[in-house]
Amino acid sequence: MFRSSNRYAIKNSVRYGVNCLIKKFRRATKRRLKVSPGISFVMSLRGFACLLGFIFYRKIKGQQSFLVQGRAYRYFDSKLTWYNERSVEIPFILEEVKTTEHKNILEIGNVLSHHIYVNHDIIDRYEIAKGVTNSDVADFTSNKKYELIVSISTLEHVGWDEKIRDEMKIIRALENLKNHGKRIVVTLPLGYNPNLDMLLRKGTITFSERICLLRVSRGNSWRQVLWDDIQNAKYNEPLPFANGLLIGIIY
Repeated sequence: MFRSSNRYAIKNSVRYGVNCLIKKFRRATKRRLKVSPGISFVMSLRGFACLLGFIFYRKIKGQQSFLVQGRAYRYFDSKLTWYNERSVEIPFILEEVKTTEHKNILEIGNVLSHHIYVNHDIIDRYEIAKGVTNSDVADFTSNKKYELIVSISTLEHVGWDEKIRDEMKIIRALENLKNHGKRIVVTLPLGYNPNLDMLLRKGTITFSERICLLRVSRGNSWRQVLWDDIQNAKYNEPLPFANGLLIGIIY
């Protein structure tokens, strides 16, 4: 009896010591190295499972692209995007930007410049960076009439991730964008903002065209589906980050 309890105590002590060492290693790594979010994500059990899925689907099975309306788009995989919805949002929006090249383009939320060089106007309420105008999307004004306005996973935060929540602010933001742009393309991860999801389901927020994408594997594979397939999608469940993505187009 004594030996059994002693072994149990030793096992717990070793386990506790190992966990402490792992935590110390993580803290030291974060202090001394600039660890990207992708690497930090892999250091979790869930993240490591996604890395294995990514290797299987992208590297072994060779699934390098996804289809939208019959057109193939190559996944935008980088240390910042391989594990989340950015891998499909960026290539779709980039194609929109390329087709409108050398014309007035406005981006709401400073996203693209973190991945590629850009040469268009950017509005971001909070981020201070070169070429970025700090303004609120709901009430900004401009003398320009933009040929294209794009936004990558930004509008779901409007009125929601603010000190005082304003559940109708996103509607005012979209109306303001309509006054400034001929064509508007936005991506919205479903499940993050329940109020936004409700406005979409009720038809309070509508688009000229909507494209629905569903995440179908831990390897971050996506496919186009119907609205009914994603309208009740949850964020961060069952897979990490967005599981359903709406691309809304207004023209």
